[in-house]
Amino acid sequence: MTHVATLVSNPNQPALTDALLAKAAVTLPGASAPHWLNAGVAADLFFTLSRGPDNRAVADAVRAALGGAKIDVIVQEAATRRKKLFLADMDSTMIGQECIDELAAYVGMKEHVAAITERAMRGEIEFEPALRERVALLKGLDAKIVTQVIAERITFTPGGPELVRTMRANGAHTALVSGGFTLFTSKVAEAIGFHENRANVLMVEDDKFAGFVTEPILGKEAKLASLIELRERHGLQPEDTMAVGDGANDLAMLGEAGLGVAFYAKPAVAAAAHARIDHSDLTALLYAQGYEVGEFA
Repeated sequence: MTHVATLVSNPNQPALTDALLAKAAVTLPGASAPHWLNAGVAADLFFTLSRGPDNRAVADAVRAALGGAKIDVIVQEAATRRKKLFLADMDSTMIGQECIDELAAYVGMKEHVAAITERAMRGEIEFEPALRERVALLKGLDAKIVTQVIAERITFTPGGPELVRTMRANGAHTALVSGGFTLFTSKVAEAIGFHENRANVLMVEDDKFAGFVTEPILGKEAKLASLIELRERHGLQPEDTMAVGDGANDLAMLGEAGLGVAFYAKPAVAAAAHARIDHSDLTALLYAQGYEVGEFA
C-alpha cells in the first residue's frame, strides 16, 4: 500500500463509525480494512495510488463520500508520514486568539484592529504594512499588560500540548514561528513545550509600547526561510517536515513542508494546503502521522 487516508473526528464528539469508513473505502483503490488509532475518533485506511488525482483530490472525494459528516480527511504517502520537524503558527492555531487584537482591546480599538487582521490573514492586504498599521495604534500602552492578556484572554488550542510533546518525545524538533510578538511567543512556546520560538519584536520605551516593531518583519517569506533553515540544520529531507497554520502569511511555509496543514483556516489557505483540519483538534496531526492515542505524551 503506497498511501494512507487518515479520518479524524473531534475527540469531544466522536463521530467516526465503521459505516463511514466503509463509505470512504469505496473511493480508495484497494483499500485495506480500517486500522483504528482511537475508537470512534480516528482511523487509517491504506490504499494504493500510482497515478491519477493528487492527495488533495483524493481527500475531497472521500469527504464527498462521507456526505457532510464532520470528519477530517488527510491523504498522504504512507512511507513518509512520521515527521521529524514541526513548525507551527501561533495566533488562531496554537492559541485560540489573535494577540494583537487582544492588546487592542485595552486601547478601545479591538474591532478596528481585528478587521485589519482578518483582511491580512485572508491575503486581501499585505501582511507587513498591515502589522505596522496595527502596532502604531498600540503606542503608549503599558507593556506590562501582556502578562494580563496572557492570563485572562489567551487559551491554548486543544491538542496542542499533546502534539508538541509527543513529537518531541519521538525525536522531532519543534518551533513556534509567528508573525506576532516575542512577548507572547516566548511564554506560549515554553508553556506548550516547543524547542524554540521566532516572532517579531514589539519595541518598548519607558515600559510602554513605542508603536513599532523591529525590521525586517517576520512575515510569509521569513516563515518559509525558518522552515528551510531548520530543515537544513537538522539534515532532513522535505518530506520529513510538517507545518500548520491558518493565514495567508503561512502559505509559503505550508507549501514547502512535506505536510502543510491548514487548521480552521481562511478559504484560500484551506484550498492551497496539502491537508485541512476543519472539525478536529490539533491531535489530528498526530493521528496523521500514525500515532495511536495510547502513544500520546
